[in-house]
Amino acid sequence: MTALDPKPGATFVDGTLGGGGHSALIIDRIMPGGRFIGVDQDIDAIANARKRFADHGDSVTLVHDNFENIAAILQELGVGGVDGILVDIGLSQHQLEGSGRGFSFMRDEPLDMRMDDRGDTTAEDLVNTLPEKELADLIFKYGEERFSRGIARAIVKKRQESPITTTAELADIIRYAMPAKAVAKQKIHPATRSFQAIRIAVNRELDRLERFMDDFLELLNPGGRLCVLSFHSLEDRIVKQKMKGLATGCICPKSFPICTCGNEPKVKLLTRKAVRPADDEVAENPMARSTRLRACEKL
Repeated sequence: MTALDPKPGATFVDGTLGGGGHSALIIDRIMPGGRFIGVDQDIDAIANARKRFADHGDSVTLVHDNFENIAAILQELGVGGVDGILVDIGLSQHQLEGSGRGFSFMRDEPLDMRMDDRGDTTAEDLVNTLPEKELADLIFKYGEERFSRGIARAIVKKRQESPITTTAELADIIRYAMPAKAVAKQKIHPATRSFQAIRIAVNRELDRLERFMDDFLELLNPGGRLCVLSFHSLEDRIVKQKMKGLATGCICPKSFPICTCGNEPKVKLLTRKAVRPADDEVAENPMARSTRLRACEKL
């Protein structure tokens, strides 16, 4: 909230409603006179928000869509610019624990992993149809898993016997495909990185983040702010590089006596480095332990 700085009468967008915790804090601060637009690709989040924010009437607009489409959403609503945008790219607690869509290897659920159930491709589709090399490349690229080739080989061998349909089955395959010594040394579950990679691929998460980061500047009013919460290095790298690029002024070689490029900063960085949760925050909310916050303000 410090980074977003919402004030009465302002217009704000939460591109990832989730459970509505961030949204509730924003709404409290922009009323009276403010306008709030909440977006989420998960219909469960929209249904929850309709109940939670029903008392705010037309001041709150809820849209079932992905945050990559905020530009089109604002255009359709006739909103020319906004004073702040929040995007929290992590999974919600509901998705992990109550959706039944197989986001967690801690529960035996169908291999779905779609954040938006209108999507065509499920985790089961990818796991059972991708060629071994493509599956290994996917797990390595999106999960940064160094044992990706062995894991992909084990998955392909197992699916030749029968389709892989549940999270528990997939997690077991991954665990036994990894060297025992490596599993013993890991602080995280051996399936963590592979599940992350498959989920990212199913939902096209990095592509959508790239598209949003290309669009966001045009959506903000002067002085408007963007805050992004990411949960792993791949997401954070995209956000960092885009914000840093927009905050850069002259890009002429240092040997030039005067600037000839004419490039001027378009944003001011509000976070020079990614802000991480304090120990007491992690103790209160363990899901926040890997969070990275970056924020900027449009000049």
